[in-house]
Amino acid sequence: MKRVFCIGETLIDFIPVQKGKSLKEVTSFERVAGGAPMNVAIAVAKYEGNSVMLTKIAKDSFGDYLVDVLQENGVDTSYLIRCNEGETGLAFVSVNGSGERDFNFYRKNSADLLLSPNEVKPEWFDKEDMLHFCSVDLVESPMKQTHIEVINAFQATGGIVSFDPNVRLPLWPDKESCRRTILDFLPLADLVKVSDEELFFITNIREEKEAISSLFVGNVKVVVYTKGKDGAMIYLKDGEQFEDKGFKVTVSDTTGAGDAFIGGFLSVLLSLDTSRDNLCQTVSEHHQQLLTFANASGALTASVKGAIQAAPGKQHILNFISTQRSELMQ
Repeated sequence: MKRVFCIGETLIDFIPVQKGKSLKEVTSFERVAGGAPMNVAIAVAKYEGNSVMLTKIAKDSFGDYLVDVLQENGVDTSYLIRCNEGETGLAFVSVNGSGERDFNFYRKNSADLLLSPNEVKPEWFDKEDMLHFCSVDLVESPMKQTHIEVINAFQATGGIVSFDPNVRLPLWPDKESCRRTILDFLPLADLVKVSDEELFFITNIREEKEAISSLFVGNVKVVVYTKGKDGAMIYLKDGEQFEDKGFKVTVSDTTGAGDAFIGGFLSVLLSLDTSRDNLCQTVSEHHQQLLTFANASGALTASVKGAIQAAPGKQHILNFISTQRSELMQ
């Protein structure tokens, strides 16, 4: 059974009820489950793939809620560890008039950062599995070391490793430590997803194609480059590239849209006979299916408020794609 293991943070997003206001102006918030790896795990499950959440969750009320949300959405929680030492991380998010966000995080003692390498077993993973990780839990902590151990285990078994840097600078001591850590982990991934907003920060290269070329280091074979409302592109190590202009929607909240995009991308890869050895060939042959589904997933998620709760189901996405294509042909 092919699975996507998503390792990293689970937390509570507090989304402002009032739009277009700074955090100091917001007077009420709505609680939603969040954390990029959790969003991706739920997206994959909603798209009829098998996903596993690999993290540590606090034994508090918010932690109970996170586990409930994962299970209600079909994510495998049998590898989760509950603990008393830490707390559930919190993120307060302000959303401006165009749907873009600003974050304040409260997670210095977050339970997910306490997952240690000896609590994860390499025999859990199979060569048909995929691993997806982000940068938020790569700050100095037991969880950073656990990422290294899990990535090494996937490399040993032959499973595909996916990395979305998902830059959140408020969580880092300084910009350079964030950038340096991302560059350290970049060569360990087979597939990298990066947004247009992150590309220069990570590479320090202004010219777009040169910046993207610089991402092909170490194991990296595929770079998925997202451009918000302008769609996305796939770049392969052999020089092939593919583009899809995406879908136009009225943006409500971009929270989780990028996670829905990569969740959609990975779910399609999971449904194909994809291995590390044929990754580039599979992506090349199925690039349109991958980009169309991922773009539709991201667009639909951005059109409604919230992250995980906003993620549409597979049939919803397929219906949306069909409708959009019919309108373009008219």
